[in-house]
Amino acid sequence: MNIKFTSVYLLSAVMLATNFMSCKDKADNLVKVEKVNVSYTESTEDFPNPERGFYRYSETYASNYQLLNADELKSYRTLQAIPTANYQVYSTLVFRYYILDNLTNAVIGASFLSNIQKDMVAARTAGVKLVPRFVYTATANAGSCPEGFICAPYGDASKAIILSHIAQLKPILHENADVIACVQLGFIGTWGENYYSDYFGDPSNNASQGKLLDNNWQDRIAVLKAMLDAVPADRMVQVRTPQFKQRYVYGINSQVSSAALTDGEGFSGSDAARIGFHNDCFLASSNDFGTYEDLGNSSTGRSADGSVVNALREYVKADSKYVVVGGETCSDAYSPANDCEPGGHAQEEFASMHYSYINAHYNTEVNNDWQTGGCMDNIKKNLGYRFVLESAVLPDNVVRGTSLNITINLKNVGYASPYNKRTAKLVLRNTKTGEVQSLTLATDVRKWYSGTQKVEESISIPSDFPAGDYEMLLNLPDEYASIATRPEYSIRLANNNVWEATTGYNKLNHTIKVN
Repeated sequence: MNIKFTSVYLLSAVMLATNFMSCKDKADNLVKVEKVNVSYTESTEDFPNPERGFYRYSETYASNYQLLNADELKSYRTLQAIPTANYQVYSTLVFRYYILDNLTNAVIGASFLSNIQKDMVAARTAGVKLVPRFVYTATANAGSCPEGFICAPYGDASKAIILSHIAQLKPILHENADVIACVQLGFIGTWGENYYSDYFGDPSNNASQGKLLDNNWQDRIAVLKAMLDAVPADRMVQVRTPQFKQRYVYGINSQVSSAALTDGEGFSGSDAARIGFHNDCFLASSNDFGTYEDLGNSSTGRSADGSVVNALREYVKADSKYVVVGGETCSDAYSPANDCEPGGHAQEEFASMHYSYINAHYNTEVNNDWQTGGCMDNIKKNLGYRFVLESAVLPDNVVRGTSLNITINLKNVGYASPYNKRTAKLVLRNTKTGEVQSLTLATDVRKWYSGTQKVEESISIPSDFPAGDYEMLLNLPDEYASIATRPEYSIRLANNNVWEATTGYNKLNHTIKVN
């Protein structure tokens, strides 16, 4: 850590308020303020941080509910090996399949809802967050049909049943928003991936139409609208394909070239700003097994030609800057494209599409190649955000009733910025008493995008602020009061000699005197 000083002078409020002060009195009230330049050292350590990274997989069935275990969830925050994998990961996210296998024609019972609540309590106890997806079937039934590995009937539910279930789930989703990172749309089709469906159109080779019709899109949009309403307004809903978002935002005749979110629209709380993406076939083929494809409508045909793929990819590159993106790999057949650089472009794809998380368990054939190829360490550290303090300009003292001016220079070396709101706080901790004063900063941490960031703040110091010497710290806690004081839910900066594990604060390695 290097510290340099430059001097300025600040007249106290007392001196400015009087016109009759003697020269000697004026001199006594002249406060010398040093602007201190503090530099920081970047850490290369891998460590857990909330709402990002490699997620752990879990599933449960309505017909045979298996509760989440808080102790097991807590262990995911430590470095753990993954079955069939050659790598180890820290995890703060748990993907949770809720498979409503016996509820395709029934209401959700009280015991099922109670068990979901118990899962949420377990996650909160463990210091992790969930990514839920509600589906009716996660099984591909093979048979003598064109697709072969999966044949109709697929086993999902009608729109009426889905909408009724979403209404039942709304209270529990709102009650537990603090430990929900985001929600995946689910419901429609096998695995909830909105493709192989008995009720919402079947664009697969198993159906003669081979595309979606207008009424299919209208029904899908109705389900997404219901989910956006059921999920708290400060949480995002992920859809499986970018075209689904386009047709929700711009209508069922929208083009694959439809406009992405802008800086002014991102994080605005609008429906468009709350729809993210989960790509469950990351770098699996030239169009990620249909992720980047036009499924048509009643008046247009289906297309996956190069121009369509490129247009949808460009849309996601731009839109994903402002929304949550995650998923999993699903096939190693696209190797070496899905390998490490220079032979492949896995890291480039993660960065350009702003990925915050990926499945630790599937497909380990793909993920294992990142370990052997030498880029896994970077991927583990850079999924989502990774904030590095570079330097700060901090005053050595401040007069009560005036403003404290600070400049913090940092870089986000991660692939994305945080997708859920966080209020940054400057913490002043008395060096003698340990008493903590927390001052809210104006900056929006969600807009600390990849690259360099400068945070300049002028913070009012109350006139009754206790005088004394204070350590300066930066706190990036969860927005929800229920977990805001939990260090597991605060963001750790990637610097040496900065993190306080017991408090969740990041030390700025500087002391200020409050006069």
